[in-house]
Amino acid sequence: MVRWWRSLPARGARLPAEALRKTPLPGMDPRWSRLVTAESSDGPHTFHVLDTGPLLEDRGLRPTGTILALHGNPTWSYMWRAVLEASVQHAGPLSAWRVIAPDQLDMGFSDRLAHTEPPAPAATSYRRLSQRLADLDGLAAALDLDLDKPVVTLGHDWGGAISLAWAVRNSETVDAVVSLNTAVDHPTAEAVPPALRAAMAPGVLPSATVLTDAFLRVTLSLADGGLPSEVAGAYRAPYVSRWSRGGIGGFVADIPATTQHVSRNVLEEHSAGLREWKKPALLMWGPKDPVFRDRYLHDLLARLPKADLHRFEGAGHLLAEDRDIAKVLFTWLGDTFREGETVTSVSPPAAEEVTALHHQLDQMAASWRRDAPAAVQLTDEHTAQVSWAELKSQVDSLATGFYEQGMRSGDRVSLLVQPGNQLTAILYACLRLGAVAVVADAGLGLKGMTRAVRSAWPDWVIGERPGLLVASALGWPGRRISVDALTPRTARIVSAEASVERLLRRGSSTTLEAVPVPDPEAHAAILFTSGSTGPAKGVVYTHRRLGALVALLRHTFAVNPGASLIAGFAPFALLGPAIGATSVTPDMTVTKPATLTASAVASAAAAGEATMFFGSPAALANVVATSEGLSADQTAALHRIRLVLSAGAPVHPDLLDRVQQLFPEADLHTPYGMTEGLLQTDITRQQIHTAMETEQLGVCVGRAVEGVEFAVAPLDELGEPSESLSEPDADPGVLSEIVVSAAHLKAGYDRLWLTDRKSRRDRHRGLLWHRTGDIGHFDTAGRLWIQGRLQHVMTTPAGPIGPGAVETRVDTLPEILRSAAVGVGPRGTQAVVVIIEPCPGHRLSVGSSPLALPELSRRVREASVDVPVAAVLVVDNLPTDIRHNSKIDRTALAEWSDRVLSGDRVCAP
Repeated sequence: MVRWWRSLPARGARLPAEALRKTPLPGMDPRWSRLVTAESSDGPHTFHVLDTGPLLEDRGLRPTGTILALHGNPTWSYMWRAVLEASVQHAGPLSAWRVIAPDQLDMGFSDRLAHTEPPAPAATSYRRLSQRLADLDGLAAALDLDLDKPVVTLGHDWGGAISLAWAVRNSETVDAVVSLNTAVDHPTAEAVPPALRAAMAPGVLPSATVLTDAFLRVTLSLADGGLPSEVAGAYRAPYVSRWSRGGIGGFVADIPATTQHVSRNVLEEHSAGLREWKKPALLMWGPKDPVFRDRYLHDLLARLPKADLHRFEGAGHLLAEDRDIAKVLFTWLGDTFREGETVTSVSPPAAEEVTALHHQLDQMAASWRRDAPAAVQLTDEHTAQVSWAELKSQVDSLATGFYEQGMRSGDRVSLLVQPGNQLTAILYACLRLGAVAVVADAGLGLKGMTRAVRSAWPDWVIGERPGLLVASALGWPGRRISVDALTPRTARIVSAEASVERLLRRGSSTTLEAVPVPDPEAHAAILFTSGSTGPAKGVVYTHRRLGALVALLRHTFAVNPGASLIAGFAPFALLGPAIGATSVTPDMTVTKPATLTASAVASAAAAGEATMFFGSPAALANVVATSEGLSADQTAALHRIRLVLSAGAPVHPDLLDRVQQLFPEADLHTPYGMTEGLLQTDITRQQIHTAMETEQLGVCVGRAVEGVEFAVAPLDELGEPSESLSEPDADPGVLSEIVVSAAHLKAGYDRLWLTDRKSRRDRHRGLLWHRTGDIGHFDTAGRLWIQGRLQHVMTTPAGPIGPGAVETRVDTLPEILRSAAVGVGPRGTQAVVVIIEPCPGHRLSVGSSPLALPELSRRVREASVDVPVAAVLVVDNLPTDIRHNSKIDRTALAEWSDRVLSGDRVCAP
């Protein structure tokens, strides 16, 4: 092994103060910088410290509390500059946090230590974990922390592990802990991550970390999108030569990855102490980190189960460079150390109305309908059905079988099973057991699915063979259970330890009474959004909230036990047993709604004697488009349908009229909702036509259903919603963000603390409100009109405009299949651009360009009425999300339109 310390000074030496003063450090105020001498376990040392305390004192502000921020390896306190800047910039009489960010010894601009060859394997040539904890003790004393105010630790990388350990040993002094990507334990039987393993190799460590700056450069390259050259230069400034990089190598050498390591016992002592931490904790995480991967986050959550967590999707190891962590940090500190007003949610339905979802299944299996079909599934090959008694037997057997396998209440279970009879039995078994179902459908794509599963970090994965193969290939977490019995070889490949088929076949020695019934407030499911407006978010539902949703569906649409529904929209298939309705899964690819045909619906209606049909707008469109040539029996089956529901996106009235012709005896409803709350308003086809006579802007989605209350946050000239809420009837017609409160809404967003916090509005009538992100207005009759999403608002000189204000009128032109309106240009002065998707057989562009024909442009502008349209463009297909095939990607279209209008020759979006 190369002894790098033979090439370094025999005694410590502080980097000259002149080097600090002469080095360009963009974003760092030189007034923060100071040198502090503090005692440690081996005597006094001089630390370079960034400290906002003196600036706050100069402004006459007494700190609200102190944040002690500790960097890791190979960075230095410069990484906290945005936090320091935010603490000063936003300081005031009510909030003035002092931020202290020291350079650890042998790092940054603090003292350099002697690196002499050790006389024994118990080396003294590098700073150990125990010594770094003592360094912090000495610094805290030297800096004279105000212990009458909150003290919060903040750390990253190995600075996170050190700061958490220091908080544990000073738990009477430290009031909260915050950490970015870090690890407080590594099983000694497992290899360290490959990204770190190479640098730790004895023959590589000195040359990679000290003799060259390779380790430093690789670390800096991990920033999302790369670091600006001047910022990267600032990070390298304290480490310009091998004489200044000894601490980088020493930090790597002190990683306690083996049981024999000198720092292992200290790490284990303090990481075990984290399990006793009862004070507030916040974790901020960059999931693209190749070193501190999600397994370390999962370990931290096991030790700090009450910790708040915000995952920054797309961010990596250098999280403080990738994202605005200061916003999350100071928002969290404000909430944590400030008394807020009491918040209550809307009163839940009466106890007799909200029961566990599996209770209705029990009642149906015990009733005279026990032999009637509970679930019917149609495929190309055959029709399969199970009775209520059979379904209950399967659910009970799987619940006890899963329990014997080790699954417990609160365990997260990722379900990689196509909607149908098998998924229904598995889902309700999980609900009975109290396990949390994680549902992220294949419509997200492999990348989106991987991101969703890793964010939820399931304890179990139950899947069909293709899903388990993908899970194994991509390294998804969780113990594996296959749906079908596998050969021993295949089971080994996918790491399946059991199968649903064999669990049902063998039965269980455990009685269902031995399996505790879940608490109504316990988490029941995490449902991922479509990802059409950013990375898919996990929406958390409790058993009580799902029960409230079931009660609402029953009441609103008069769905009684014994009814039968065709589920062309996956969520409703899973709610069937809870409603007491037979669920009929038609022959279609559920993740591609546009694959549902009229003949498939007719076959499902006949097989399940269905009287209800639930489908997305894309599914309805294809059902209408494929309705030619139905047989007399198929037509008769469709005529027996009495209720048609379409959810997921607004449905154009013309489409509803065509659907009505196909289902002449049905009432057509288009309820408004989202993953965060599936049912909020309702409107019928006839009511839509009546509303359209008022010529309002947008799509009318009706009035609030019983138990739902709305408020509005009016938009300003830049499209920003007001912080104060108003009643819907206070100012009819004003474009606003729609805010809702109801007992069946989400319990929160999973592991997205700031996103969840921002989605809540809790200072209006003492209720808990959810910001929908949808924009629109209420009319004088109390009807809600939706004009699009908040992020798609066009901020023109005349004020904010929702895309729906243009699209609903342009879409009435006969040669246009659908349209999208986007804003191009700076906020507040944006021009409105309309992008057209022609009906089949129509050519609407000028030659090969995306510019619309002049006559079409004229008619689009006439249809847009009071909205000035700057340009009309044509594409073959508007980009949409996969799940609904109806949510248009307006962000991509806006970027494309900007390039087109700038003269670039670009491909279609």
